[in-house]
Amino acid sequence: MIRISTIFIAICMVLVAASLGLILYSVAHISGTESAIVALAALTFMILYNAVSMRLRDRTDVGSQIADLSRGTADLARQVAEFGRRLSAIEGRVVSANSMGSDRIQSVVGEINELGALVKQLAVSVATHEDLLTSAKPPALPVDSELRKELPSADNDKPAAITAAETLTLAPAAPVSTAARSQSQTLAAVRSAVDENRLDIYLQPMVTLPQRKVRYYEAVTRLRDEKDQVLAAEDFIAVAENAGLIGRIDNAVMLRCVQVLRRLLVRNKDIGIFCNVSAATLGNPATFAQCLDFLEANRALAPSFVLEFKQATLRTIGPTETENMAALAKRGYRFSVDHVADLRFEPRELADRGVRFIKVPAALLLDPKQTSASDIHPSDLSDLLGRFGIDLIAERIEGERAVVDLLDYDVRFGQGFLFAPPRPLRPEGAAASSNVTTPADAKPQETSVTINGAVNGAKINATEVPAGPPRMTGAAALVRRVAGPA
Repeated sequence: MIRISTIFIAICMVLVAASLGLILYSVAHISGTESAIVALAALTFMILYNAVSMRLRDRTDVGSQIADLSRGTADLARQVAEFGRRLSAIEGRVVSANSMGSDRIQSVVGEINELGALVKQLAVSVATHEDLLTSAKPPALPVDSELRKELPSADNDKPAAITAAETLTLAPAAPVSTAARSQSQTLAAVRSAVDENRLDIYLQPMVTLPQRKVRYYEAVTRLRDEKDQVLAAEDFIAVAENAGLIGRIDNAVMLRCVQVLRRLLVRNKDIGIFCNVSAATLGNPATFAQCLDFLEANRALAPSFVLEFKQATLRTIGPTETENMAALAKRGYRFSVDHVADLRFEPRELADRGVRFIKVPAALLLDPKQTSASDIHPSDLSDLLGRFGIDLIAERIEGERAVVDLLDYDVRFGQGFLFAPPRPLRPEGAAASSNVTTPADAKPQETSVTINGAVNGAKINATEVPAGPPRMTGAAALVRRVAGPA
């Protein structure tokens, strides 16, 4: 686009040339043709001069611009060089840090491998010593089966890895009645125990492997008859289900478990309790409605309260039971499977139902026959279940040799008499709030004492028998049995 200054200069040059021609024509009396030629020549000269001067001025401006551009390019090249130097230094530092991190990771991995090898060697050594101690029994000392059951339950036989900050101080396990009872006698004893609330909760810990740190507790139910003889669960469950009493038992057990769990969570937020639920309770609409209302009221405890069902229950489950389990899962409760008879699982189906734990007996996991009988090798079962968010728990562990073998199977949790037997435990004030009616002929030998639980620091009531001399365990009990009453 032509600038205004250029147009103005052109007009001025035309006016000057015309004025020059007019002056020559009027003053010098030169003819019009010659005056026009002179005016045209002057105009041409001015045009050429203006063009040359503008070109020279543009060249000067362009030269200064080129010089400025050269200086800017030089500065940019200098900045690029500085950036490249800094980038090279950063890359060198990153490479050095990566090499140092790789070296540290390799050293840590090596130390972890060495520590794992030492732990396995220690476990093998402990198992060997246990086998030697088992095989080195004195032949002259008659030790019966009842004493063998008492020896592992001594308080001084607890694993050293279970520290005082992770365990509960529980009362010694009460002897279970083994007297033969008829079905009618058992039913009468169960009905009397349920009516008079002679129901005890026993807790057995589940520990992490190989650290043996207490992570969960399983609540085991025991009933006491009029003579305070303990009835194990396998002795009264079938009778209670046939008599329609299992629902009342499950409701009472849930109440006790929630009371204990609240005290456990005061000091340890990572602890949890497994509570067994029968198939009859799950399928009875009236009983399940009561349980659901109670669990809905305690919904805040759902992450730490695990409901446990038998494997046979889940395999024969019907539409009603499925709907009830879905209602529990919707409220955040998780499930566990126990009484496992074989290793045929559908992990995806179990995970969809809300199952997060499967308890398998250690003998079943380590049985070589299961390799051909199951769909997957037992050593790969923990990894398979873990892909669907299910943890494998090995139960009924009774020897160190089994622990060594289970570590190769990548089992994370263990439970059994090797770690601790079930011990009786009652929440504080449970007996007072349950309105228990004591019969006239009941023996007054049972008292309630307060024990400070090491896990949660809360007060826990345990059953203790003060009558008679202190109970001896271990070698002292063995010597006393051999020496006789004297």
